Amino acid sequence: MTRGRAVLSNLTAATMSADADGYGLIQNAAIAIEADKICWVGPLEELPEDWQDVPRTDLNGRLATPSFIDCHTHIVYGGSRAREFEMRLNGATYEEIARSGGGIRSTVAATRAAGEDELLADALPRVDALLAEGVTLLEIKSGYGLDLETELKMLRVARRIGELRPVKVVTTFLGAHALPPEYEGRSDAYISFVCDEVLPAVQAEKLADAVDAFCEGIAFSPEQVSRVFDRAQALGLPVKIHSEQLSNLGGTSMAASHEALSADHLEYLDAAGIQSMKEAGTVAVLLPGAFYFLRETQHPPLQDLRDAGVPIAIATDANPGSSPLTSLLLCMNMACTLFRMTPQEALAGITRNAARALGQAEACGTLEAGKQANIAIWDVREPAELAYRIGFNPLNRLFFLGEDITKTQAN
Repeated sequence: MTRGRAVLSNLTAATMSADADGYGLIQNAAIAIEADKICWVGPLEELPEDWQDVPRTDLNGRLATPSFIDCHTHIVYGGSRAREFEMRLNGATYEEIARSGGGIRSTVAATRAAGEDELLADALPRVDALLAEGVTLLEIKSGYGLDLETELKMLRVARRIGELRPVKVVTTFLGAHALPPEYEGRSDAYISFVCDEVLPAVQAEKLADAVDAFCEGIAFSPEQVSRVFDRAQALGLPVKIHSEQLSNLGGTSMAASHEALSADHLEYLDAAGIQSMKEAGTVAVLLPGAFYFLRETQHPPLQDLRDAGVPIAIATDANPGSSPLTSLLLCMNMACTLFRMTPQEALAGITRNAARALGQAEACGTLEAGKQANIAIWDVREPAELAYRIGFNPLNRLFFLGEDITKTQAN
């Protein structure tokens, strides 16, 4: 099907609308599409008169959901950390791995050494794995350059991915990710460099849609991150944060005071942080892949987030060091089995709430009139099957901006 007026019929629609009960299921449904937009969703028997003669695509009772959104990835990087994964399992300590050149600095070195074409060639298979499972919106962070040239290079590659693949890419500048070796012992000076030199250059080329930072004892303090956020907002860029992953430094409350789009990880989040998120409308992004891969034991405060009404998204956190995960379907299962989320919460976490975490809720994330026609069709009867199965991809076809891109994906 190419763009134009068309009707998808004989399907079960999980609209994921915020004001609907549960999945917002509509049995024997139809979806009316014109160009890149959804015009109408409802029971087939109520299809408006002016759509009755429009060509229909019979989906044989399959499930339709909003296409998936991965709202937290580090998918552009150089090199691999498989060797240190093996070293850890063979008994090496983190100190020994660091002395051998491992850790984030190894990824920084490899990313700095790689050209744009090499980074792109390495990233595309990872992106394709996500797209093959129904992803049409993808966030990609920088943060493995930690210098001006490489941070810009990573963001340019991320933009190119959105030009080469049928996916919308939202880019995030993560210069305050770690302290580069040349700034050892001078973290305040590095934050000044990020604020005074790198951020203005990123904004001058319009390479970032948001700014992120890692607020943690092994990274940067809330005061340092606040400086980055102040500069970002002065440049007109929204912010988000990695916080409360390993300890509780209060980074989430600080980010919420800057009206952060999201706060991510959150294993050590406290009641004050949750309240600040609720008041600011900040989305909680949980990352079960990192929790699993690092064998963490501190669970994020899921029930407290629920009770406060904080929107909860989930994402792969695709990265070489702590979450080499490129499957949102597996991420859904992990969110249910490790964090005890429900399948409905998991699906909302990679559709409606993920869109909100990226500032894209007006455009996508639900099957509703006026939203982009980004629709995944699944060979399942019930939405819970998407979180239930492990290692199985039931995607039947995928629509991006009203166009059936399934054959594109297969190629």
